[in-house]
Amino acid sequence: MLFLYLIMIILLLISILVILKKSEKKNYPPGPRGLPIIGSLLNIDAKAPYKSLTKLSEIYGPIFSLRMGSVYTVVLSDPKLIRTTLAKDEFSGRAPLYLTHGIMNGYGLICAEGELWKEQRKFVSATLKNFGAVKHSVKKDIMENNIKKLSNEAIQKLKDASLNNKNGIDPLSILHHCIGNVMNNLVFGTVYDEDDEIWKWLRDLQEEGVKHIGVAGPLNFLPFLRYLSHYKQIMKSLVDGKLETHKYYQKLIDQYKTKILNTEDYKINSDNFLAAFYDEMTRRQNNNSVGSFTEQQYYHLLADLFGAGTDTTLTTIRWFLLYIAISPEKQEKIYEEIKTVLDDKEEISLENSSSLILLQAAICEVQRLRSVVPVGIPHGAIKDTKIGDYDIPQGAMIIPLQWAVHMNPIYWDNPEEFIPERFISPDGSLSKPPAFIPFQTGKRMCVGDELARMVMFIFVGKIVREFKISISNNETVDLDGHCGITLVPKEHKLIFTPRQ
Repeated sequence: MLFLYLIMIILLLISILVILKKSEKKNYPPGPRGLPIIGSLLNIDAKAPYKSLTKLSEIYGPIFSLRMGSVYTVVLSDPKLIRTTLAKDEFSGRAPLYLTHGIMNGYGLICAEGELWKEQRKFVSATLKNFGAVKHSVKKDIMENNIKKLSNEAIQKLKDASLNNKNGIDPLSILHHCIGNVMNNLVFGTVYDEDDEIWKWLRDLQEEGVKHIGVAGPLNFLPFLRYLSHYKQIMKSLVDGKLETHKYYQKLIDQYKTKILNTEDYKINSDNFLAAFYDEMTRRQNNNSVGSFTEQQYYHLLADLFGAGTDTTLTTIRWFLLYIAISPEKQEKIYEEIKTVLDDKEEISLENSSSLILLQAAICEVQRLRSVVPVGIPHGAIKDTKIGDYDIPQGAMIIPLQWAVHMNPIYWDNPEEFIPERFISPDGSLSKPPAFIPFQTGKRMCVGDELARMVMFIFVGKIVREFKISISNNETVDLDGHCGITLVPKEHKLIFTPRQ
């Protein structure tokens, strides 16, 4: 305990020095003063940080600052300001959060910065395009067919599960399995049976990680807490989980290497990130120009691609099903649109998207209502710079507060209401206002946005076409959700009644 007290005293002295230094002829954004060491953490509800920060934005304006523990933080809640800020190189870094930097060590794509991030983002973007996850590509049909196959599996599993559960089912497990397998196929070149023990383990690890690594978690801002038993156990769980998954990834990599060496015995599937990274890493090793294509980057990138791709898309689809279940009139309008556009034997496809405007608008409205990352993915200032007239110090965390933008009545009439039509222009086309930023914006905008749109459109389109979705009589609807990295729905049951 004495050691802990010494650390707190040192941090207090450092905080005082930082405050004194920052006050020297600097024009920082307004905001709460906060307390020594902890800053304004007491002003933030760890379970709903996006709501706390939104309330502060209503007091201090579209740009304000606060200290979250040891991290100086600037919060943006104006869409134009967010777009212009995140478009600049000066804000292309990542926030110095202990959990993300301490565990991920700057590897992968989400936590990466500088040249490593630039090189890896370019690789990921080019690889996604090569696999067909773009609006126009010769391989788009292959990607779409893989998504359709797994969406059809989800439909059948929902039918089977509903037969014996007339009072409703929680679709999470089925959706996690099928959407997860979309990403398994894309990232690792493999898919799993639902009861596969390895696959169950990987899903459990992902769910636990999403709960613990939140932007407002105290470990991010008060690193000395890791010496306390409760937080020490959380850290151990996260680190152990990471290392165990890396061991498993190595097994998959070894299997791919074996396939390459025995090409006569195997049909090699190279349309996945595991194969693409290995091939590029090998090519660079042969040319003595490895760059960022290292073993640690390999593991962390695979984890980022699978985790981010699965969690965000899965969460949006879960919110979509919940909202249309409590909005039966809207649901029937979407269904009628599908019936009008497609004949009975015609399958929903991406080619139909331009005609299924209400379906697309409903997906957008859910993305607005329940921002998957309501606090946004924090950026970091890589040097001393400015936002407007305000000085921003190097190392500052920049929060693009999606929740505040998406729920602001200035931009959205009746923002709490589910109104898909707000995304339809007078001429009947899909309209996305400037205040709509579901995939964030700027240089670090989500690189997999097109893939996410593909998966969401096909999955929800097929489900609405096949089922009438409703809430069971004894179910209490809770739209608050749980906030970790993402804002996920709380456990709930839905009734899936086959339409035909």
